[in-house]
Amino acid sequence: MDKFLDRLNIYASRLVLQKEYLMPGHRACQGCAEVLALRLVAKVLGRNNIIASATGCMEIVSSPLPLTSWNVPWIHVAFENAAAVASGIEAGLKALMRKGGLPQQKINVMAMAGDGGTSDIGLQALSGAMERGHDFVYVCFDNEAYMNTGIQRSSSTPFGASTTTSPAGKVVPGQTTWKKNMPEIAAAHNIPYVATACPSYPFDLMEKVKKAADIEGPAYIHILSVCPTGWRLPPQLAIHAGRLAVETGIFPLYEVERGKYRLSVDLPELRPVEEYLKIQGRFRHLTPEMIDKIQQRVLEEYEKLKKKVEMTNEG
Repeated sequence: MDKFLDRLNIYASRLVLQKEYLMPGHRACQGCAEVLALRLVAKVLGRNNIIASATGCMEIVSSPLPLTSWNVPWIHVAFENAAAVASGIEAGLKALMRKGGLPQQKINVMAMAGDGGTSDIGLQALSGAMERGHDFVYVCFDNEAYMNTGIQRSSSTPFGASTTTSPAGKVVPGQTTWKKNMPEIAAAHNIPYVATACPSYPFDLMEKVKKAADIEGPAYIHILSVCPTGWRLPPQLAIHAGRLAVETGIFPLYEVERGKYRLSVDLPELRPVEEYLKIQGRFRHLTPEMIDKIQQRVLEEYEKLKKKVEMTNEG
């Protein structure tokens, strides 16, 4: 059975590698897990895909004038309005098909932004688009700070992290607030599909993107995207760091499909958060007391999530 699964995985991997819609030649940093995640998302959404991309790392690295790494229609939009532009694209496509300007067909519409363009400046446009029920996929590539403009903190920056605008010092030990829970904010809009993902688990990520594209209505995917530059860790540890984020419970992988929660990776026991924190320079200043505080918070939040899974799947 194990040999059969190994062959199946090899076959699936070859299929995945056949076509690229984010082409080589982009200028992402060495070890960037965000561009890896974007490549996998683009693969799943395929050729019939129109992207509204907010200002951010992925916009900069993929479109240095006069070049582009995109092999699908792609629109660079303002920092705050990727969801609004995607809403307009989706509504325009529907109108064209209704009036005979385009044949009836499945065209994916994707909005993409980083954590700053999603949980901060873009939250208003995203909330409105979800409330209106537009049929599109919104993907947040979360590297936990405004990396493109110099590693400034965002509302997605985790507690204790040192950034250029939340520097660790004697009085204030880095970021003083807890990471905003964007997947739960999206789920609170009662949209059909919400999921978390990480490129350290590529097939889980791609399966969720396919679900999001196939389901009718708004879908939100929140992807943890390890940033070696901003997180102060060696590029070769990017995938390892993503796996540790999941295995410690700091970034659980789950989905909410029509209100029902499901853990994608259900671990019998979480690894200590210190294993994740100690490999990153942005956390090197943390005291044992702060690490204990983070550990306690992670355990509490993970338990809350597991209770939601149980409650929404009863009966």
